[in-house]
Order: sequence, then structure tokens, then C-alpha cells
Amino acid sequence: MHFISEELENYVAAHSENEPELLAQLNKETHQKILQPRMLSGHFQGRVLSMLSKIINPKNILEIGTYTGYAALCLAEGLTSDGILDTIDNNEELFDFQKKYFEASSYKNQIVQHLGNALEIIPTLNKTFDLVFIDADKENYINYFNMIVPMMSKGGIILSDNVLWSGKILDEVKANDKSTKILLEYNQLLKDDPRVETVLLPIRDGLTVSRVL
Repeated sequence: MHFISEELENYVAAHSENEPELLAQLNKETHQKILQPRMLSGHFQGRVLSMLSKIINPKNILEIGTYTGYAALCLAEGLTSDGILDTIDNNEELFDFQKKYFEASSYKNQIVQHLGNALEIIPTLNKTFDLVFIDADKENYINYFNMIVPMMSKGGIILSDNVLWSGKILDEVKANDKSTKILLEYNQLLKDDPRVETVLLPIRDGLTVSRVL
């Protein structure tokens, strides 16, 4: 769903930083070979993620939901020289695809792939995170958030993707639409939770920036 016209979206992308060549290749191959390529962050959102990460300059990043690795590579651009990005996904079929691009990047020694259930893996990481990107199954967004807040550094940033859910958050929720119901609860949680301050950005499908107090 386009919240602004496609022409305006193209103008915005054209007047933002160029998409790095490796990411352009990843973008293209994802669209050629992988199901649901619209899940990819893409050029403009990718540059937003990169810019936010560079501003934060995190030592430890957690990504929940790797997909084909595009967002991970964008976020890795802001890592400290000794920083690590842990990325979790439960899709075994995409592991080697992700790894190919991670290995081809300058961050190959700073990205750690985890395969499995994020709710089981996160507690084993034993780290304090400066930046977290939540972009996985919507039905667990609240669970992920409540799990990671105590693991965040003071002033750390939690990014939540797809929070506008193609505009479904404004529609009457169907009885069997659990994802939309959870996202509505999640968006309200981020607004009300005294542990964070939040701004929801209408970028692509909605990107929330929450700062841990």
C-alpha cells in the first residue's frame, strides 16, 4: 500500500543516499528468487535504517527477523569497529542466501546469524543492546518488546517495522485477523509504556522509533 504517491516515493528515494551496489544486487536477487519480496526493506527504508544506526553508533545490535539480510546490512553500517549485530530468523531455507551476502560485505565478521525461535534465542544472548530492529511475526511483537526492554542500554533505540500494516490499523478488525489486533495493541503499548518515548514515522509500512528511558 502506498501512503504517498509512487511518484513522490520515487522522488524521495532519488534525493536520498544511493543504494550501495551490494544491496542493489541483494534487492534484485530477492525479487527474482524469493517469495514475498515486498518484505524487503528496500532502498529508501534501508537508507533510513543506515542513517539511524550511524547516528546511534551502536556496539550491539539485535535484529528480530532477518529475511534475506538487507536490513541487517543497512544497520551494520553504523556499528562500532568492534560491534556485533545478532540477527535471528526461523526460516532455514534463507540461511545460506543471507550468509552469501553477509560474507560478501565488509561486515562479515560482525554479523552473527541465529536460526530458530527468537523468544528462545534472545535470552541466551546475554548482552546489552543499543539498537534493536523488530521485523518478524506480528503476533509476537508485544512479547519481543517486553523481552528486550530490560536488555536495552539507557537511551537505546527500538525500531518496529510494519506498524501501519498496509492501513489495516484504521479498518474494522476482522474476527480472525490476529496480526492487526496485536499491532493495534502494540502501537498503543509503545505510546503508553513509561519505559520508552516513541514516534511513529509513516515510512513505507510504518516504522516506530522508541527510545528507552
